[in-house]
Amino acid sequence: MVTVLQFTENLTDRQAADAVRGRLDWKYCLGLALEDEGFDFSVLSEFRSRLAEGGMEAVLLEVLLARLGELGLVAAGMPQRTDSTRVLGRIRELNRLELAGESVRAALEALAAAAPGWLANVIDASWQQVYGQRVDGIRLPESAARRADLAVRYGRDGYHLLRQVRAPGAPGWLAGLPAVQALRQIWIQQFCLDQGESGEKVIWRGDEQGLPPGRARIISCYDLDARHTERRGTGWGGYKVHLSETCHTPDAAGRRPAPNLLTSTQTTPAPVTGAEMTEPVHD
Repeated sequence: MVTVLQFTENLTDRQAADAVRGRLDWKYCLGLALEDEGFDFSVLSEFRSRLAEGGMEAVLLEVLLARLGELGLVAAGMPQRTDSTRVLGRIRELNRLELAGESVRAALEALAAAAPGWLANVIDASWQQVYGQRVDGIRLPESAARRADLAVRYGRDGYHLLRQVRAPGAPGWLAGLPAVQALRQIWIQQFCLDQGESGEKVIWRGDEQGLPPGRARIISCYDLDARHTERRGTGWGGYKVHLSETCHTPDAAGRRPAPNLLTSTQTTPAPVTGAEMTEPVHD
């Protein structure tokens, strides 16, 4: 019920927890004593995580639909309509060069926290100058040639880290760190190696080497499921939610025989089209 009230008033977790502690109308709605001290705001995030991990949001909707069916408000064969809207990922918009640099920096941050002694023997002081602060386009070089050189530097450093975490003597669990796994996946998409006669050459992928399609291309090292897409001239990075609802034809007086009710919600990566969701919605 706290989650419902929070959504209704568009409150943050902290604000909702404060409302439980201090607002009489919330205490009345929740059936709490006036002296009830409430709970820590982090409980709400943990609650949502448990719901998502167990797929319980779908179970809740099924229970609701079953009750609505008993009341005759939804039924098989009833006219419905489906549309979708964008869900913005909680990530920064990055170009390809920023993504490469930030992926290395994120991996370094994770390794520094997990195994600082090991990392000190893997990198030198020059890495601090390149990755000491968040990679931002404002601080990147303007010329195309210097940007290309920097991309190769990022690629070379990324490959170095990926090799070192799997080298003999490295703690076996380092390669499993989420930031290192993200770096590995992004490097597969953004770079390749050319084993020529003159030695190994790092290549930043372009048209010749090929890049993955948009629906597969990772756009942030902090959210590997988010994707970029465009719809009706609007582009965004994140997801798409597909909503279905019943639709009743109004009578001559403009009255509907029943309210329009949501019957299906599906959240997908942003590039998934409505046509692809027809069968899941029917199911």
